[in-house]
Amino acid sequence: MANHKSAEKRDRQAKIRRLRNRMNKSAMKTVIRQVEEALVAGSEDQAKVALQAAIPMIYKTATKGTIHKNTASRKVSRLTKRVNKMQPLS
Repeated sequence: MANHKSAEKRDRQAKIRRLRNRMNKSAMKTVIRQVEEALVAGSEDQAKVALQAAIPMIYKTATKGTIHKNTASRKVSRLTKRVNKMQPLS
């Protein structure tokens, strides 16, 4: 347990940040899961709609500092690639 006033404040701030990061990461994982469920179901239109909702959420999570920006880009790239593979080439 913290013994100094500044250490107690640090502990309070860390708890708040941890909860905020967990909330942001959970929301991001939810939208990613929705894209993956649409892919498993084979619904091309639903996958595209879910991907369009997921991309801003993933980047927003990176902007808030919960995940690194390169991690966000990697997640978006891999999801987009999976959705695009689903479509036949025209």
